[in-house]
Amino acid sequence: LPLAAVCSAGTPGVGKTTLGKELASRSGLSYVNVGDLAKEGELYEGFDEEYNCPILDEDRVVDELEARMSEGGVIVDYHGCDFFPERWFHIVFVLRTDNSCLYDRLHSRGYTGKKLQDNIQCEIFQTLYEEAVLSYKKEIVHQLPSNTPEDLERNLDQIMQWIEQWMKDNN
Repeated sequence: LPLAAVCSAGTPGVGKTTLGKELASRSGLSYVNVGDLAKEGELYEGFDEEYNCPILDEDRVVDELEARMSEGGVIVDYHGCDFFPERWFHIVFVLRTDNSCLYDRLHSRGYTGKKLQDNIQCEIFQTLYEEAVLSYKKEIVHQLPSNTPEDLERNLDQIMQWIEQWMKDNN
């Protein structure tokens, strides 16, 4: 059985990249930031004028990642996860951040207007968690709070324990 594959999902600004990179460093799993992968490979199908950002070509992203994912041992970082094949992930973590915290983080990244409001709304309505629960077996989808450095440490410890247990049970 291939090594564990972990998906870190959540609204922009919740701490997916910080968590994913640190987790990769602690676990030895490889880390893939889908946004960076798309940028490097120009895996887009157009540009969204309203949000001032490129539109991801989900099929090309899946094609690009397929070989790596079948080997396992990968942490995938992207805000959504509903277009990835269900077979790819043994566990999905959706990070959640309090709105005041998230507002400050997004504002400091230069998010304004509709883009800022829609991302806050997305967090309020748990949109990405709902998508994850609809896309994967409910028991593999977990929400983690991501507001403070202490939350980050707790999340890293919890996910490391899960990875170690998974390795014991499956190898």
